[in-house]
Amino acid sequence: MVTGVTDVTDEDFEAEVIGAELPVLVEFTADWCPPCRQMGPVLKALASEEGDRLKVVQLDVDSNPETTNAYKVLSMPTFMVFRGGEPVKSMVGARAKRRLLEELSDVL
Repeated sequence: MVTGVTDVTDEDFEAEVIGAELPVLVEFTADWCPPCRQMGPVLKALASEEGDRLKVVQLDVDSNPETTNAYKVLSMPTFMVFRGGEPVKSMVGARAKRRLLEELSDVL
């Protein structure tokens, strides 16, 4: 688990993500995925810098198949932004923090 980044599961996804007041960035991740591991420091920095405007969470796809399948996630890492309980943006693949911030600018 990355500091500042909450782990969510099929069981608490609704409470942690769908019911969140802030926009939520969900990283669909897996232990076996090297690009997912690369994103750890990026997400940690993002969570500490944007924590007042954005909640950052991770969902392990192998242990949470219901949520993974519900949002048709096929590639890791996949990033989804949820606002008001709805997915408003989806991005696939590792990226630098600056690029991730640029891509999130319209939803923050």
